Amino acid sequence: MADNLLEIRNLAVEYHTDDAQIYAVNNINLTVRQGETIGIVGETGAGKTTIAKSIMRILPNPQAKLISGEIFYRDENILKLSEKEMRRIRGNKIAMIFQDPMTALNPIEKVGFQIAETIKLHNKISSVEAEKRACDMLEMVGIPMERFSEYPHQFSGGMKQRVVIAMALACNPELLLADEPTTALDVTIQAQVLDMMRSLKEKLNTSVVLITHDLGIVADFCDTVAVTYAGEIVERGTVEQLFDNPSHPYTLGLFGSLPRLDSTERRLKPVRGLMPDPTNLPSGCRFHDRCPDATDKCAEVAPEDVEVAPGHIVKCINAVGGAV
Repeated sequence: MADNLLEIRNLAVEYHTDDAQIYAVNNINLTVRQGETIGIVGETGAGKTTIAKSIMRILPNPQAKLISGEIFYRDENILKLSEKEMRRIRGNKIAMIFQDPMTALNPIEKVGFQIAETIKLHNKISSVEAEKRACDMLEMVGIPMERFSEYPHQFSGGMKQRVVIAMALACNPELLLADEPTTALDVTIQAQVLDMMRSLKEKLNTSVVLITHDLGIVADFCDTVAVTYAGEIVERGTVEQLFDNPSHPYTLGLFGSLPRLDSTERRLKPVRGLMPDPTNLPSGCRFHDRCPDATDKCAEVAPEDVEVAPGHIVKCINAVGGAV
């Protein structure tokens, strides 16, 4: 783990309600190296946000149950830390940009105060110095420091997202978890936010876990990719490996549903069917009932990880030598 900033081993998380048991994350393995940007992609309900909340240790209690697994941050299993010890890491060493900027900010507190509060909590500095650094963070994300004393309702959606990013980066975290940070934004603001995140990442040498539905953002922003389906990572590798040689049928289906300027196809080819019910997952391969190449064996045998190329892992019994 010399170069690994974060390593997740066999993580399994369930949600329990009065009526059902939801299998949200099922034996996930994932590694994030220092300075790396990894994209986690997949349909809604694939377990992406649950992975991020597990790292932050902010899963809802008592509904969420950590069934198994370990999460090592710099060789220390953070799942075994006390809540007091975790508070020193959360927001300081590991920070998160939440999906909806409209609900991530306290509506009755000034935006500058919310940033300064984070800085003061993790640094032994005065309130005046914390406010000064908060002003610097606002300027860094393109917001004039004069807006320090304004409230969230006075900002547009894109500006709110910039404030949330400033809060997340206020203590120069080593790892940034970005949960669909551009979903609520229009295309123009989306590009601006991504450019800003890229420049801040390079400036601060921050590792980033980017959760998104948008493969275009992954191609432009990430170094490696993990494709999730029904709480499992079904394919992972570098951006070049995933885009040049997608090998899992689900990954191929995602690419097949994208419009292409160099194609003469008149209709897209979406992945047939729907995500499985997380309270009653299929036996064998979770994707077999939607897979065009499925055999009887796929419904019976749970696939193991297959390395089809160095660092390119596919969870499919038909994956051999880079092909499915």
